[in-house]
Amino acid sequence: MSTEAPIDVPERLRALVSQVTVLRSGDRRPLVRVPDPDTSLLYRRTAAGHADLLVAGPRTRATYHVGKDIPLCIRIRLRPGAARPLFGVAVGELVDRVVLLEELWDDAPPAPTGGPARILRHLETALLRRLAARSSSEVARGELVRAAAEALEGRPGRRREPLPALARRLAVSERHLRDVFADGVGLPPKRFERIGRVRSVLAQGRRAPWGQLAAAAGYYDQSHMTAEFRDLMGVTPGAFFAGRLPTLEAC
Repeated sequence: MSTEAPIDVPERLRALVSQVTVLRSGDRRPLVRVPDPDTSLLYRRTAAGHADLLVAGPRTRATYHVGKDIPLCIRIRLRPGAARPLFGVAVGELVDRVVLLEELWDDAPPAPTGGPARILRHLETALLRRLAARSSSEVARGELVRAAAEALEGRPGRRREPLPALARRLAVSERHLRDVFADGVGLPPKRFERIGRVRSVLAQGRRAPWGQLAAAAGYYDQSHMTAEFRDLMGVTPGAFFAGRLPTLEAC
């Protein structure tokens, strides 16, 4: 059986981290990794007791895997704009990849032992050390990326702000905003929005007629939603929510 639960983000990390979740998996049910515009720091402990610290970059399409026994996985989801200064690479280099933290940090700490609270304290110390080393220009770029991401995510019942209007509001050129956003998030704004729409449909589930779900997620119509969902998820919304998934691959 798999369980996933959010835990409180440490106060000192709230400028960098949007969510912390603890996943415990003890079965072989399919593992579905949905599209995700964020970069995350992961702690993973296998059934054999081996522990790793990993960085998962933005994921542009869903992947479907045979489940495996992972007794403990902690995901620290970073806010848009936080990954670039923390890891020292353009986030575009991490898209659709999972890499060991030691590949990005020469002084990467060893994977800690113990329970979630102890592990999180260990990782908090490492992240705060990196946070303190950020330059003022990195802080400013991160704030710009974060403001743009919040606008592009949109809100239920409200249209997303067009990029030219957003650039004017943030007092930068549209080209500069695109460049800074792609460097800080790893995705161009348009792809970031596409992933956000599909995740909105996934979050709603099959709770309303397709047409209502499409409108709430920001699509032109139901056919637009179906086409984009199939492109990113590999199956239509109807097939996905009915459990008809693509062929599973080994992790």
